[in-house]
Amino acid sequence: MKKIIFNADVGEEAGFDDQIMPYVSWCNIACGSHAGNDLVIQKTIELAMRHNVKIGAHPSYPDRDNFGRVSMNIPNDDLVKTLTEQIIKVKLKVEKFGGVLHHVKPHGALYNDAVKKEEIASSIFESVKNIDKRLYVISLKDSRLSYLCKDVLDVKYEAFADRNYNEDLSLVSRSNKEAVITNSVQVFDHVLKMVSEGKIKTITGEELPVLFDTICVHGDNPNSLNILRHMYDEFSKMNYILK
Repeated sequence: MKKIIFNADVGEEAGFDDQIMPYVSWCNIACGSHAGNDLVIQKTIELAMRHNVKIGAHPSYPDRDNFGRVSMNIPNDDLVKTLTEQIIKVKLKVEKFGGVLHHVKPHGALYNDAVKKEEIASSIFESVKNIDKRLYVISLKDSRLSYLCKDVLDVKYEAFADRNYNEDLSLVSRSNKEAVITNSVQVFDHVLKMVSEGKIKTITGEELPVLFDTICVHGDNPNSLNILRHMYDEFSKMNYILK
């Protein structure tokens, strides 16, 4: 039997966390810099632990106004400092409740910048390495971040259930109205091709090979619950292990 590890970005005050948590294996909790706050982080940790969901920190550029979705020009030392503070905040709260932080997944523009920009990837790498080398790092395969982590940190490659892809396997910009897939059936078909054929169908219809360990559904997608519930039901019928 094949296993699918779904992850979701949570703690972003989208209002769906309690509903989607039963359907995911890993969650990525906002650290307060693009969304959330200490109370939200604590409540989200408690929610994840009730559902036996592995907890990750979801650090971002310090930019609440743009939800962390705009690249920022920050000196390396300053970026390392804010990322370290964000990750440690979640780590200490998880440990307070008797849990263990499982992974780190950058958010938004920080995630995308770490795919191609060496200096951004380096800041994330330095932050995680200095905190705990046992933490997994979530990124795209062949990203600059994944290359930097090689032999030092364990990288888990990610694919996206509810996002369309360009021909270079980058995500279609959110400025494009076709960037996010909200129809549950279309998302399932998108993911089915990934897990059954190891391929992603791009926005232009081209099919490209993809390697991944986990699949993300965005917690702020307004149809996230229906998407996860539909995939959970359909993949369960196909004897996939989902939790």
